[in-house]
Order: sequence, then structure tokens, then C-alpha cells
Amino acid sequence: MTDNATRAAELLSGHRASIDRLDAILVYTLAERFKHTQAVGRLKAEHKLPAADKNREAQQIERLEWLSKEADLDPEFAKKFLNFVIQEVIQHHLQHQK
Repeated sequence: MTDNATRAAELLSGHRASIDRLDAILVYTLAERFKHTQAVGRLKAEHKLPAADKNREAQQIERLEWLSKEADLDPEFAKKFLNFVIQEVIQHHLQHQK
């Protein structure tokens, strides 16, 4: 390997190691988040509250758009991601209501 190729391989390896650590952080963070949303789902079921809360969802999307801009992340990507998470949470809440 040339010096440039060796250096590129080292840089690539470093970036990939960081990505792997960040993926682990994301997984553990999502797991913690879902623990709390599961508790919310049980609480909603116990008190006969609706699984979805459109006002809360709108607030969260607005908040996430602001945070994504602050973090220099594409707000549309952040919105799609949050919408996906919200739909998963609602499905879990509906399961608690059965």
C-alpha cells in the first residue's frame, strides 16, 4: 500500500470505529426512550386515555426540527425519524389497550 492509501485506510478505520460507538449510543438511547414510552402506554391504558396525542406529537416535531437545525442535521430527516418513532410508540400504546 502507498502512504496515501495507508493513511486513508487508517482514517476510514477511525471513522468507522466512531460510527460503531455512535450506533451503540443510539441503540441504548432508543431502548431507554422506549422504556419510558412503554410506561406512558400502560398509564394511558390504565386511565383510558387515547394512544395518540396529536398536540404532543406536533410539539415534539416542532422541537425536533429546532434541535436538528441547532445540531446541523437535516430537519426533514429528523422529522421522518421522529414520525417513525412516534408510530412505533402508538403501536405499543395500542397493544397495552387490548
